[in-house]
Amino acid sequence: MRQRIAVVGGGPGGLTFARVLHRHGHPVAVLERDPAPDARPPGGTLDLREGLGQLALDKAGLLAEFQALSRPEGQAMRILDTDGTVLRDWRPHPDDRANPEIDRGQLRDLLLGPLDVQWGRSVMQVAPGTRDGVLVHFADGRQETFDLVVGADGAWSRTRSAVSSVTPHYTGVTTVETSLDDVDTRYPDLARLIGDGSVAVYGVNRSLVARRNSGGHVKVYAQFRAPLDWHTNLDLADVEAMRSGLLALFDSWAAPVLDLLRHGPAFVHRPLYVLPVSHTWTHVSGVTLLGDAAHLMPPLGAGANLAMLEGAELAESIATGHGDLDEAVRAFEEQMWARAGRWAKITTAGLERLVSPDPVEALALFDQVQPS
Repeated sequence: MRQRIAVVGGGPGGLTFARVLHRHGHPVAVLERDPAPDARPPGGTLDLREGLGQLALDKAGLLAEFQALSRPEGQAMRILDTDGTVLRDWRPHPDDRANPEIDRGQLRDLLLGPLDVQWGRSVMQVAPGTRDGVLVHFADGRQETFDLVVGADGAWSRTRSAVSSVTPHYTGVTTVETSLDDVDTRYPDLARLIGDGSVAVYGVNRSLVARRNSGGHVKVYAQFRAPLDWHTNLDLADVEAMRSGLLALFDSWAAPVLDLLRHGPAFVHRPLYVLPVSHTWTHVSGVTLLGDAAHLMPPLGAGANLAMLEGAELAESIATGHGDLDEAVRAFEEQMWARAGRWAKITTAGLERLVSPDPVEALALFDQVQPS
C-alpha cells in the first residue's frame, strides 16, 4: 500500500517535491494556506543555479520549459558608487546559463502544472506519533492523518515545532521593498541605469538594489542595519512618510539612484530573519522539513534553489526507494543538513559584507564571486 504523504506549503520547494512525486506516479497532498494561486503577489525574480534549482527542475522533467521562460540576460550585474560612478558592469555571455532569472509567478505556474493543490488548507499543528500516523490540525477544525508530512511552509513554519523548538532570529538588517512598473516606457533613465539585470549601490551599513523582472517590472530593495523597532515613530502604511524616511536614510546619494525610491508607489517592510547556521534536529518519524522551514538564511540566491533541490531529492528517494519511508527521510536529512550548513555560512558571511561599515567589502565580494 502506498504511503499517505503531504507537503505543507505551495512554494518552490513544496511544489517541486510534489511535482517529482507526481512524475513517478506517487500521490501527494499539497496543503497551501492561500485560498488561490493568485491570492497575493508572487514576489520578485529568482536566479536558478546549475546544480541546484536547475537540477531540481531536470528531475521534475521541466528543464526545457524553464529554459524557454527564463531570462539569461537577467544575470547582468552593475555596481555603482553612491555618487553614481559605475564601478562594475558585468554582462553574461549569450550562452551563459549558470544562473538565469525567472519570475516567481512563472516558476510557480510551471511547477503547478497538473498538481491538484488543496488551496485554503491552513495548517495549525502537526502532531507525530499518533496511532494512525502523523495528525495534521487545520485552522477550520478538521484533522487528517498521513504517514509523512513534509514541512515546506517557510520562515514561520507551523510544521517546524514538531521536530524543533528553534525559532528565527533577527539579523539586524532590514529590507524595505518597492517596485516600478513599465519602467522602459515610464522611466527610461532608470531602465538604462538598471540595465538587463540588476544594479546595486553600497554605502555605509546600507544598500540599494534594483532587479528586473519580466514585462518591464522592477523590484527595488533598500537594505540597512537598524534595530527591529527602528520604525517606532513611523507609520509603515504611510507611503509618503516611508518615502521621506528612506530618502533621508540615503541622503547625499546620487539623484538618479534615489529616483528608485522616489517613484515607488508603495513600500513593504521586511526585516531579515534567519535560523541558526547549523540548525538540525533529532529525527522524528513521519515529519521532516525542507527549505526555509529547515534552514532560513539571508536571501542571497540560495534559499529557493536549495528548497527545490531538497524537494526533488526527497521525492526521488521516496519514489525510487524500497519502501522504507523512514530510512529515506533519515538519509535525506543528513544530506540536507550538511549542504544547507555550508550555504548558511556563505550567505551569513555575505550579508555581513554586503551591508557593512566598509562598502569596499561588498565590491570585494562581487569580484570574488563574479570575477571580470
